Amino acid sequence: MKKFAVVLAGNGVYDGAEIHEATLSMYAIRKQGATYDVFAPDMEQHHVVNHLDGEEMKEKRNVLVEAARIARGNIRPLDQFDPAGYDALLFPGGFGAAKNLSTFAFDGPDCKVQPDVEKAIRGMHAAGKPIAALCIAPVLLARVLGEVKLTIGQDEGTAQAVQKLGATHETTNHGEVVIDEKNKLFTTPCYMLDADIAQIGDGAENIVRAVLKHLS
Repeated sequence: MKKFAVVLAGNGVYDGAEIHEATLSMYAIRKQGATYDVFAPDMEQHHVVNHLDGEEMKEKRNVLVEAARIARGNIRPLDQFDPAGYDALLFPGGFGAAKNLSTFAFDGPDCKVQPDVEKAIRGMHAAGKPIAALCIAPVLLARVLGEVKLTIGQDEGTAQAVQKLGATHETTNHGEVVIDEKNKLFTTPCYMLDADIAQIGDGAENIVRAVLKHLS
């Protein structure tokens, strides 16, 4: 049975992991006969956003603690991740990927990637193992690995930013998966497009299927 490591950026689209993308990715992994463990960096998230009105709240939260809500408590700090124990690495999207796992939301092409995230990506890449990223999360791969092929959907500004990082961007629609065969990267746009939950499910299902096909 193939095993994924799923890395979450918190809990909630505006300041953490996108919950639909995270949950449907885990569902797709199990539905297609694989298993997973969940990780998140043990760090303070950039800020907390009220998901009713979009306003920033005057409180602090921890990325690992918040991500544990999605993982039902079954989660480990990302600094404990060992590429040797996993067949694939998967990053759901959500603004947390651009605010907590990196600074892309604020710094664009000049962004930095959180050290444990960078270590996980480099470790899997060096081991020749596949990495999947949904929605905005492919920017992490562009920042860390540089000359890669990926998609963030159709947003021109974000596409230009990842191209400044050395990546080749492919425009995609709902459920489409871009595969970088050389680097073993798998990306799909999900909520980078105007999507409904069924289309997010299609993207999650398709990207997991593509990874498992590569591993077969």
